[in-house]
Amino acid sequence: MAIERKPIRRGGIKSAGYDRSGRALEIEFDNGSIVQHTGVGDEIARRFLESGSPASYYRDNIEDEFSKKRVR
Repeated sequence: MAIERKPIRRGGIKSAGYDRSGRALEIEFDNGSIVQHTGVGDEIARRFLESGSPASYYRDNIEDEFSKKRVR
């Protein structure tokens, strides 16, 4: 499943995108790695994507809370 990511370019995060139907959040980091978290609800994804500090929001609310797989 290809998720369209939009540029974020803050806090070590290069881009991110969310697939509502699959409840998947995909995040590309500045180091080139891409991870996909599954089971992420709309509200969590929206707050992350709109956050002024996405790296902190990611660490606090997503990183250890949702299943993840490395895409790249």
